[in-house]
Amino acid sequence: MIIFSNCKINLGLRVVRKRADGYHELETVFYPVPFHDIIEVMRPQQPEMSFTMSGLSIEGAPEQNLCMKAYALLQRSHELPPIQLHLHKTIPTGAGLGGGSANAAHTLLLLNKKFNLNLSSGQLLDLALQLGSDCPFFIVNKPCIASGRGELLQTIDLDHLQQYTLVIVHPGIHISTAWAFSQVTPGNNGHPVHEAISLTIENWRDRLVNDFEGPVFRTYPAIAAIKQSLYERGAIYASMSGSGSAVFGLFEAVPELDFKRYTVNIFDLSQG
Repeated sequence: MIIFSNCKINLGLRVVRKRADGYHELETVFYPVPFHDIIEVMRPQQPEMSFTMSGLSIEGAPEQNLCMKAYALLQRSHELPPIQLHLHKTIPTGAGLGGGSANAAHTLLLLNKKFNLNLSSGQLLDLALQLGSDCPFFIVNKPCIASGRGELLQTIDLDHLQQYTLVIVHPGIHISTAWAFSQVTPGNNGHPVHEAISLTIENWRDRLVNDFEGPVFRTYPAIAAIKQSLYERGAIYASMSGSGSAVFGLFEAVPELDFKRYTVNIFDLSQG
């Protein structure tokens, strides 16, 4: 059984304050993107759990992969049989696209369906949050205003974005989320995301902001240059996603681009 694990972009991202529990209070809009990894569950060749990967490489031991952590989490409350779990990775890590979080959430969804666990949406959301702050979004997987750690989700109508072409540029730079948070000074200045997102897209450029851009752009000027280049090529709105390093632009038509050193992915949002 196979599931396609999509990623997301952030439309605005405000770091409001640091909480007593060590997490940060955030405000953002998650928007799902049809850029996928592939997760497959198969019968194991040996009577034990196994995990394999193909595509882009991920550092770390297999048991630390979020797909394996999702299996282990469900195994605590359900007697799951051994399986062979395979991940084909195309979404880059350290890019701010939430690929790992998506893998965790989609593994939960896949195992729930494969083994007829009949877990409710609420139960899946609770489990997903144990795996990561972004993970619950991928259970909902619709445009959402997110607050709290990112787990408090309210769906939002952004169907008007389907008329645009989305371009994602990945410069091959891995940004540590922990490092990025250490560089941001939390604050509640500027335009709240939930207000800025309600404006027409032509007004997003100056009001829908990502607080991580300042420190990331100072440290990695090449990422700032990508955003500027997208605007020069006609983007209606451009931003870094999450804590970076991927930068995206929304265009009225497929643009002519020249990012020879970088990976560029183009999506027709009307196709979902």
